[in-house]
Amino acid sequence: MSHDDSFSRARRALSLGLPGAFALGVLGALPARAQSWPSKPIRLVVPFPPGGATDVVARALGERLHARLGQPVVIDNKPGASTLIGADAVAKAPGDGHVLLLSGSSTYSVVPALKSQLPYDPKKDLALVAMVARAPLVLVAGPATPVKSLAELIALAKAKPGEVTYPTFGPGSAPHLAGERFSAEAGVKLLPIPYKGSAAAALAVVGGEIAMAFDTIASAAPHIKAGKLRALAVVDSARSSLLPDVPTLAELKYPKATFEAWYGVAAPGATPAAVQQALARELAAVLVLPEVKEKLLAAGLEPQFSDAAAFAAKVQAETAAYAALGKRVGISMD
Repeated sequence: MSHDDSFSRARRALSLGLPGAFALGVLGALPARAQSWPSKPIRLVVPFPPGGATDVVARALGERLHARLGQPVVIDNKPGASTLIGADAVAKAPGDGHVLLLSGSSTYSVVPALKSQLPYDPKKDLALVAMVARAPLVLVAGPATPVKSLAELIALAKAKPGEVTYPTFGPGSAPHLAGERFSAEAGVKLLPIPYKGSAAAALAVVGGEIAMAFDTIASAAPHIKAGKLRALAVVDSARSSLLPDVPTLAELKYPKATFEAWYGVAAPGATPAAVQQALARELAAVLVLPEVKEKLLAAGLEPQFSDAAAFAAKVQAETAAYAALGKRVGISMD
């Protein structure tokens, strides 16, 4: 019997005036599925290569979940096809809570917004369990760019439309979306230049090949501290604890230009609600552990727990916003 069937039986029992003990007995059986979970090792699928920020989050959580749950948490890197290979593997896995997905906003809101056909239905085949971390971006200027503030950068971009460059990792990547949102809000035209990854892009800005960048704080912070990059704004609505003195785009009167990069955990759509809730409780407990906070902060990430309802609301809002942005400026991942 499914979780939903059990819940329906309990409701019918109560509505029909049947003995409370019977109804409560049925309801009392609901957590049993969660109590038997996990019964074997958990496979945590990461749709990126090893070594990236997503991998850092997965391993930090996996170690402590193992300790709390008594079952190994195996990190399974499945990169490719704009994260669709890994996400599809989880979407089609058995819904018993032993195969999970850890990915970023690219999987949950960007790809569904910008790609017309997916191998699974993101609304039905993936159950959003919890958001677990943020990866704030920072807008930086390189040493060859003669600006010291966001206002000066905007003035430069208006004086030289289409000439101020910034690196992306291809259409629909976080820097590309951040750049397009900023351009639209600030009324400027920037020139996106594709690079293979964050490290290469940061070096291009430091070396003066590129004027500015929307980069993760994790990648940019060492160069900012060394004086090789100038931090002009945090591309978010809240200041980062990693760069507390740098104002946000929202503070600088560009709230619609903010871009939030984050990570969340999902399960196959058929996973029982009781198991999803048990997993969410464990994730919340793990995220407040000092050693987990330490590992995430050291990697330029900020632990942040949001429950399934908040997670779903964020995905819905972002998917609509990215679809509108893609249509307006011609971004497609097809």
